[in-house]
Amino acid sequence: KVQHVTDNHDVGFMLYCSYGNGYRLTQNPAYKDVLVTGAGSLSTRFNPMIKAIRSWDFTNNGKWQYPVIIDNMMNLELLTWASKTTGDNRFHDIAVTHANTTMENHFRDDYSCYHVVSYDTITGKPHIKMTHQGYADESAWARGQAWAIYGYTMMARETGSPEYLAQAKHIARFLMNHPNMPADKVPYWDFDAPNIPNEPRDASAAACTASALYELSTYLPDKGYKETADRIMESLASPSYRAKVGTNGN
Repeated sequence: KVQHVTDNHDVGFMLYCSYGNGYRLTQNPAYKDVLVTGAGSLSTRFNPMIKAIRSWDFTNNGKWQYPVIIDNMMNLELLTWASKTTGDNRFHDIAVTHANTTMENHFRDDYSCYHVVSYDTITGKPHIKMTHQGYADESAWARGQAWAIYGYTMMARETGSPEYLAQAKHIARFLMNHPNMPADKVPYWDFDAPNIPNEPRDASAAACTASALYELSTYLPDKGYKETADRIMESLASPSYRAKVGTNGN
């Protein structure tokens, strides 16, 4: 039933990881149909005036008009796949337009990114930049940075765009050189959290970042990307991060 979801942006997350890999491995046409329908559903959330896919329908008590979150970069792979599979360039164009709008408005000068950018529905321009899950509006929420580096590495692969590849490289440099990145390369939940080093780590952000760095290392070798990703995976596989049986919170 997820293929028919039009009330949030997570259709790519929900379908491409499961049905996308299912179709890649089996070529089952039923999986393909679900993915193409899902891409159509996701596309209904694109606004050509704002040039972005709306992430959430709620307005955070009226603060937001048209919220777009950095997480949304993870949904674009469903669209680029659908474009190649069906020959419908509309899906590709939406993905590229969204990536360009995000690149223009979500990033600070140091290539850290905001979590939420809300766009004015009259002008199409950002009217607020803030966080909803990070520590502070101007902080670098670790999982958001992971969505960013994965998203632009993936878009570089899908389009061949040197601009996307450069963006991924800049984000990688921000992450790898950050003074608050721990030696084991599993980041604190927010790079600017106030009680570092006594803050929770984000294993999900680490895993997503490692995935991006492994792929990035195949495009830009000898930058230390693979070595950093290896260090992350060694850490995540260690007893320090493995949940004891029965304690992993589902």
